[in-house]
Amino acid sequence: MIEEQQNNPLHGLKLETMITELVDCYGWKILYAALKLECLNLNPSIESCQKFLKKTEWAREKVENFYLYRFKRMPKANAEQYELKPRERGFAAGIQPRKPMVLTFESIAKMQQQAHAEFEAARAAKPKFNQSRGADSRNSNSRSSGSGNRKNSGFDNGTSESRARDRYDSGRDDFERDPSKPKPSTDPNNPWGK
Repeated sequence: MIEEQQNNPLHGLKLETMITELVDCYGWKILYAALKLECLNLNPSIESCQKFLKKTEWAREKVENFYLYRFKRMPKANAEQYELKPRERGFAAGIQPRKPMVLTFESIAKMQQQAHAEFEAARAAKPKFNQSRGADSRNSNSRSSGSGNRKNSGFDNGTSESRARDRYDSGRDDFERDPSKPKPSTDPNNPWGK
């Protein structure tokens, strides 16, 4: 695994060097269109971008993914490798980075539309909540009547909120059932009942 990580173009690469290579190749506007990071749009500089990416892990990983798969055009990671951070991913020996991908505003828009279409297709193919359980008559009837929300269905899911509500409700029931206890005052001038 160590040898594979050493074959990663990000291995030993400083953040400043990576940003400089990307800006020299694409420019700030293309990078902003591709990555949608405001540090690449509002008064962009290597120093400000580096400061933002050091503090923001998700943005740094997004830029590192872009560097690997668009700039260096390395082979796509499998599901197991994709769970790792970009700097931890390994590539087999002998795989060499290719020339940077040519990006224009039109090609970026086309790639984003394609990614959006793939996302929507995957989302539509994914089963909705509780549909994978089968045709349970209780679930289908409660959903069709509009009371499929567990919070309002009267089903106690054991949360602390429901237990506290039960204690409060049981205390109120005891108060209403016991006729020997005094009733609360309804006089607005004497709210304490004294």
